[in-house]
Amino acid sequence: MKIKRKISKKCVLLSLVLPEDREDYKENIKEMKALTKTRGGAIIKTFIQKRTTPDPGYYFGKGKLKLIKDFLSNHEDVGNVIVDGFISPTQHRNMESILEKTVIDREELILEIFSRRAKTKIAKLQVELAEYEYLLPRLRNMWDHLSRQAGGGFKLRGPGETQLEMDRQVIQKRISTLKDKIEHVKKIKKTQRKRRKHLFSVSIVGYTNAGKSTLLSQISNKALYTEDQLFATLDTSINRVYIGDGKTVLMSDTVGFIKNLPPHLFESFKSTLNEIQYSDLIIILIDITDKNYREKIQVVKEVLDDLNSSNKKLLYVFNKIDLVDQDKLKKIKQKYKNDKDSLFISALKNKNLDKLKERVLEIFNRYNEKNEYNHQSI
Repeated sequence: MKIKRKISKKCVLLSLVLPEDREDYKENIKEMKALTKTRGGAIIKTFIQKRTTPDPGYYFGKGKLKLIKDFLSNHEDVGNVIVDGFISPTQHRNMESILEKTVIDREELILEIFSRRAKTKIAKLQVELAEYEYLLPRLRNMWDHLSRQAGGGFKLRGPGETQLEMDRQVIQKRISTLKDKIEHVKKIKKTQRKRRKHLFSVSIVGYTNAGKSTLLSQISNKALYTEDQLFATLDTSINRVYIGDGKTVLMSDTVGFIKNLPPHLFESFKSTLNEIQYSDLIIILIDITDKNYREKIQVVKEVLDDLNSSNKKLLYVFNKIDLVDQDKLKKIKQKYKNDKDSLFISALKNKNLDKLKERVLEIFNRYNEKNEYNHQSI
């Protein structure tokens, strides 16, 4: 079964602001615009509605959707309606019925970005599984609007209830096959971990676009794919890194975290993210140029909690100091001046990476001295 997604160059964004979102909804909108740009589209107008709860049938209020429909009628070049949130199949169908445009929610948007970024076999399997689990309850929706609309969404072949049921069975079978394949990869990874269990390992984690791949590339002196975009890389890289005093450790980066990571993606990528559980040290990389960096640190810590990894030794590394105003940098450094587990670097400019290695070496030696770990250098 062939599945395609398209997104138009011009889109509108719908942002539902709930009571718990009142303080950071502007940042959410900014992130959705960045995700849309990464996907190849552009938000030309944003519609905001404040409610205590989403409308169960339409997500936005029905009256508000009719006003949006009037706008779309006068802007026929707008191909997609992007929704900053996770909408149910029923809400999806009802919104498309009123707006007569292809509606793409946050989950579908991120899924498509992941699909384009996946390079390795395991990443492709994980993304495909998440796609099919997202698609399965929405099959009927996709059939209804694709017969009469252009400019986006999933495209499936064949009309009729019989064909719909056949497609559903094909997808369910594919989901089962993908889960089996991922489970097989997990067993292989478990065997590989056993071979590395006496080696000191470090995981670099952080919000998407914090510079994880750039840091690993610089600190290991190995060229890795890097790009200034959200989710530029999905595939975990593990490299040997010399930290001084004749010691070498295993250091890996991970898929970038993001607020409200789609549940299907989180579950699918859990086998990859679980590698973090076996790390001896976790470096939380922080983009210091982001004015909301503290909130994003919290997002990262929440993901680590979900992975049962928040009890690990954590090292907070503030990146991109070459891009931040020096007065602002001084103020931030002042806040962390007594925190030995906070460092300030520029991965791109190779600033203070020697200090980072020194700190990792200190942690490595302390663990060995305490005999908490019987780790070896590589």
